[in-house]
Amino acid sequence: MKITAVVVTYNRLELLKKGIDSLRGQQRLTNILVINNGSTDGTDKWLAEQTDLDVINQENVGGSGGFYTGIKTAYERGADWIWCMDDDVFPREDCLEKLLRQVEADEAAGGNRRLGILSPRRLMEGAVFTHEFRKFDFSNPIGSMHGKKLTGAETEVTEIVGCDFEGPFIRREVVEAIGLPNKDLFIFCDDTDYCLRAHLAGFKLLYVPDALMDKHKFFSNDSWAERNKKKKWKRYYQVRNEAYMNHHYGKNVGVRYLRSWLGGMGYVIPALLTMPFSKAWEPKDLMMLHRAYYDGIAEKLGKR
Repeated sequence: MKITAVVVTYNRLELLKKGIDSLRGQQRLTNILVINNGSTDGTDKWLAEQTDLDVINQENVGGSGGFYTGIKTAYERGADWIWCMDDDVFPREDCLEKLLRQVEADEAAGGNRRLGILSPRRLMEGAVFTHEFRKFDFSNPIGSMHGKKLTGAETEVTEIVGCDFEGPFIRREVVEAIGLPNKDLFIFCDDTDYCLRAHLAGFKLLYVPDALMDKHKFFSNDSWAERNKKKKWKRYYQVRNEAYMNHHYGKNVGVRYLRSWLGGMGYVIPALLTMPFSKAWEPKDLMMLHRAYYDGIAEKLGKR
């Protein structure tokens, strides 16, 4: 069995080093493939010195473009399982072993659907961090597309329909059936879209709570205004891609148009209320959010 870890990185050299060290300790891992998305912090030089890594250097095409390249390359090189992660998560020593035990247990039990993706549990400063969910909702225009979110208190293996690209363990047959992540999303929702496509293709997705990964916490010392200023450039992609998902998969007019507009207003209203007192938002940002919504419902993707 060939197991390839795919790590996508951009300008986080010290975190990348920590993640690679954690992967080197995984006993049944075949190889590590690093996708360097145009880092400018010396990542390319460090990677060139690592003789045990497979490395692809490319321009910064976002997380979605990184995972597109990584999964495509791992698949073409014959990987049976592809273990995907960003550079800010660190698998514990037995994480892969726990995922493989669940694969073996599911096969021994004769699961009624093909097991396609397994998601480990993430911990941030010792506390459970979870975005996994059990239902897609493309019918209720005032609800989230992520239905029945996990609480983090789960102790048993739980069937899910969606997870982040922070540790999913993907069977080769999933790639054969549904292809590659949508690289034009750049960041945000590429993992949600990929999981949805796997789910619709009939694959089973499982959350494995005893397979543990640690996740780095960013902006821990920043104020609300500082944190929002640093993350603001990402909001375009978040609003646009959620609008794309709702428009592309929505089952009614309300989901295709209203849900994403309400989501965008969740940023517009705080921006209007805080602009007189804070520099977290500026008037030009309102036009950015407006454009993001309309680009999304027009399904106009790509790097901005």
